[in-house]
Amino acid sequence: MINDCAFVGETILKYLPESVERTHVKRSRGLWSKTFGIALKIFGSKADVYHVNYLLQDCYLALKLGKKPLVGHAHGSDIRAGLDHHLWKRIVKYNLKNCDKILVSTPDILELARQYREDVIYLPNPVDSQLYYTKPMREPGEKLRILIASDSNWSVKGTDVAIRALSRIRDQVDVSIVNYGRDFEKTINLAKSQGLDLQLLPKVSHERVREYYWNADVVIDRFKLGSLGMISLEAIACGRPVVSFVSSKYSEYESFPLKDVDTEENIIKAINNAKIELWEKEYAYLGKNHEAISIVESLMDIYDAIASIDRK
Repeated sequence: MINDCAFVGETILKYLPESVERTHVKRSRGLWSKTFGIALKIFGSKADVYHVNYLLQDCYLALKLGKKPLVGHAHGSDIRAGLDHHLWKRIVKYNLKNCDKILVSTPDILELARQYREDVIYLPNPVDSQLYYTKPMREPGEKLRILIASDSNWSVKGTDVAIRALSRIRDQVDVSIVNYGRDFEKTINLAKSQGLDLQLLPKVSHERVREYYWNADVVIDRFKLGSLGMISLEAIACGRPVVSFVSSKYSEYESFPLKDVDTEENIIKAINNAKIELWEKEYAYLGKNHEAISIVESLMDIYDAIASIDRK
């Protein structure tokens, strides 16, 4: 497993059968680590199957270093932004065309990837149920506790839309927001201008973020892409209803109960209706589509097929 994104690779490794030997080749965002450092690690790795997360330099290096068979796993911005980027476009296209198999983690990038090859597979993101599990909701209080858990990014996450919506019901909610994202300061300033008080939460480890979910009544995620992010999935797994923009145009989300929440009015309506019944339907969708063991079983079939290994 090369690199990672939103801990998807790590979760896959965790749920692989015990008979499978595994190695995780990781890197940081430092200049050396993400260039020569990762190249040296990939060069020294040996496996029957290579699985690289994100279709940028890690994938390109693995291909150029002859690491085959190679599964390229796209997670979002590598496809959405990468195919439009003047520097990354050539690399992303090369990766899409030359990997032995391409996986995408959300349906909104499926059609984009299929412009370059028809055999792209949508693999739902697995949720680690050992790490994220349900806890009872607290007794209702005077105000609804809302958590903005995704990073502050107006163009991708629509954090500004969420803030404007919440400001309209500010007397009914207590809002917390995790302190990270390129537009965080802009978000804080917008909230102040709208008269919305925000409780600022420090960014914590992947494991500890579940405490934030458990402390909320409703978790709100993103309102631009139309696909479910890991934050939504993890929050649902923790027993909290989620309000996020899930587009009805994607058949993969047919059984998800809350769709097309992409305006201030729809966000307010969804928050006001985010009762236990909504969470139960979201949790049923989660169990059917994002259960880690089932997803890894499907992935093992892909590994076996491209490695020509018969494990029957």
